[in-house]
Formats: sequence, structure tokens, C-alpha cells
Amino acid sequence: MTAQRPRILVIDDEPQIHRFLGPALDAAGYEPVRAETAADGLREIAQRAPDAVVLDLGLPDLDGKEALAKARAFYDGPILILSARDKETEKIDALDAGADDYVEKPFGVGELLARLRVALRHRIQRTGTDPLVVAGDLTVDMIKRLVSRAGQAIRLSPKEYELLVRLIEGNGKVLTHRQLLTAVWGPAHTEDVQYLRVFIAQLRQKIEIDPSTPVLITTEPGVGYRWMG
Repeated sequence: MTAQRPRILVIDDEPQIHRFLGPALDAAGYEPVRAETAADGLREIAQRAPDAVVLDLGLPDLDGKEALAKARAFYDGPILILSARDKETEKIDALDAGADDYVEKPFGVGELLARLRVALRHRIQRTGTDPLVVAGDLTVDMIKRLVSRAGQAIRLSPKEYELLVRLIEGNGKVLTHRQLLTAVWGPAHTEDVQYLRVFIAQLRQKIEIDPSTPVLITTEPGVGYRWMG
């Protein structure tokens, strides 16, 4: 993080986006930086090292997903995708390519600022996942590989535990079905989405207070899951 106000780079070719988003970021305590092309945006990332990037997919000089891939070659800060493309495949591709979150146009400034706060908070936590995770009365001890609620042990299968740890390590980032299946079951199972849903349901039954309204493992419909503990 920068020593002064967090610097937020907005890469979007629509002037109206900058007209209302710039003042909103400023009022929220951020330093907004503007770029209207992928080339300018990548230059700003390299030269000014922003604390987070808001990247539009529909740029005039380069597709946003290509710009994302280029940025990820040298930048590890949060990147939030801002786009009018609302197809699930677009979201999945962007998240798989390294985006931290995806906000559809039209959007509310409040929602974008909230997601930005989460992304910045998780950037601070990326220095390393705490081996002892506490979410309410749920405790996950990654050193002892123990999960408990209010001191009572919760029995998880090896795959359930591995899936839980992978979600926790995501630090609130949406993890796609493909990412989770590859990490836990291997590349041969990237299409076994129903298999993943079964394990998520089993995990929720064991760790959520009310599995019918989960608050620790939330669903991004058609895309994946997010740890919110």
C-alpha cells in the first residue's frame, strides 16, 4: 500500500465513467488515476504502481482480457474488471486470467467501492494466510489440520478439508469452478462442476450454522465460490 491515499487506476475509454467515478473515489479517500487505453493503463501500472486497478474489457486498442494478461505479468495488486459483457463465460475467463472481481455495467458506485475495499483488504492479507483462521465460533487450524466449532471438532474428509483450505487461501476472491477443481482434484476434473457442488454442499452442512443460507462459503452463480469468513 502507498504511504498516503491508496492510488486507484481506472482504465476505461468512456469519459462519463471517469466523470462520476473519479470524484466518487476521491470522496472515498482514494487517489484516482485515469487512463483511456490499454497502452496508457499498462504504462501507468508500471510507472505508478497503483494499489488497485479497475479495468474495462472493451478498450479501443486492446481487448481487456489481453490487457489483464499483460498486467499480470508484472503486477500482483487487485484488478477489478468493469464491463458491459454479462455472459458467465466472460466472467469465468477474466477470473481465471487473474482478475480479483468482476462488476457489470451499469453498476452502483456503492457496490464498486465496497468491492474495492474488500480487494484492498485482501491485498494486505496476501503476505501469508494466517495458519489459525477464526470465523465466529468456527476455527480452522491449518498447522494441526483441525476444524472445530465452539471447541467441538468437526470431521472433514481429506478432500473436504483441502477444498476448505483452498477457499480460505483465496482471501475473499471469487474462485472459479475450474480453479477449485484443478487445485483439489487435478486438471483431469476441470469440467466436473456437479461433483464440486456436491462437495460444497457437504462442506456447508458441516461448517455453516444454517447451510440453507450460507455466509462463510458464498456462491457466485455460474462462476464459482468465495470464502467470506
